[in-house]
Amino acid sequence: MGQGERWGIVGPNGSGKTTLFNLLSGELTLGRGQILIGGEDVTSARPDQRARLGLTRSFQQNNLFNDLSVAENLAIAISIRRRLGTNFWRRFRNTPRLTEEAEELAGRMGLSSVLTQLAGSLPYGTQRQLELALAIASRPKVLLLDEPTAGMSPDETKAMTSLIMGLPTDTTILIIEHDMSVLFEIVERIVVLDYGSVLAEGTPHEIRNSEAVRRRYFGES
Repeated sequence: MGQGERWGIVGPNGSGKTTLFNLLSGELTLGRGQILIGGEDVTSARPDQRARLGLTRSFQQNNLFNDLSVAENLAIAISIRRRLGTNFWRRFRNTPRLTEEAEELAGRMGLSSVLTQLAGSLPYGTQRQLELALAIASRPKVLLLDEPTAGMSPDETKAMTSLIMGLPTDTTILIIEHDMSVLFEIVERIVVLDYGSVLAEGTPHEIRNSEAVRRRYFGES
């Protein structure tokens, strides 16, 4: 994948989608081949080392600090990127630049109206928006999104799709997504997995019209 490209990963349960993300993020060890970030070999790097080099992953389940406000959640992510230490929250309100960046990020991600609310009190769709905002706070070079619209209503899905499409154009994005209409709108290329192997790869148009994909993934003859 080149810088700024947006690819989708699809396939039935057990096809290897999550395993692929675990290999890319360093949760699993690669048996052969290489993983490069910006041309740098990270095949043997730990997950935290890959994160510092610009690889960020969001998970299918929300991973928020539910007892902290939206602003405080954002400040945590920003402070980690700035390496401000683990006790940043004691200085949060006295650090204008941290506060300003949290507020600016909230504005971009449609969260300005809920800055003071506890993350755990937010509607599900808004929690997912916050999850995406936390990932963006690290200013990743490569962003792995795992089922970003899972469990969302049609309106929430539309809002999330718009947010993803509006992410920085120099951020490389790889998405696992069950909603093909979302992928067709966002990505440039799609890889279809089948039991750990690549069944098909191509543009959304090519995948939509692939007989092999329709037969295997959609159950059509």
